[in-house]
Amino acid sequence: MAVEVGTPAPDFTMPTDGGGSVTLSSLKGRPVVLYFYPKDDTSGCTAEACGFGESLPHFEKVDATIIGVSKDSVASHDKFKKKYNLPFTLASDADNDVCERYGVWVEKNMYGRKYMGIERATFLIGKDGQVAQVWRKVKVPGHVDAVLAAVQAL
Repeated sequence: MAVEVGTPAPDFTMPTDGGGSVTLSSLKGRPVVLYFYPKDDTSGCTAEACGFGESLPHFEKVDATIIGVSKDSVASHDKFKKKYNLPFTLASDADNDVCERYGVWVEKNMYGRKYMGIERATFLIGKDGQVAQVWRKVKVPGHVDAVLAAVQAL
């Protein structure tokens, strides 16, 4: 299933770091940056997470919530968050349900080996719960700035 701009963002409830949970529909009324990344504590994922973390004050100025999602366990998220002092929520989609509904669980190819994994992607969800912008096959350099500009333009 592909999530497109102008359609309602699929709702979810996922466990988060710190033993909590997050439900998308409970955040209605504020912009949400929902970004999917392959794995905690890997180079690209760490760079992306730290970029969002460093820019969090700018996102907070426009009342935006940032949620990072991977298949990693809550325990892994706790370690990742503590190691890099990440100031936003990390959600665990261990059963792949949310990744599949957002269309980011895809076949990947590395060195000729095919496998299933998370495609790095970001969804900007407007205050109305509609998808306002989608970035697929994200390249980390410059991405946080592009997302921030889009949030500020809402």
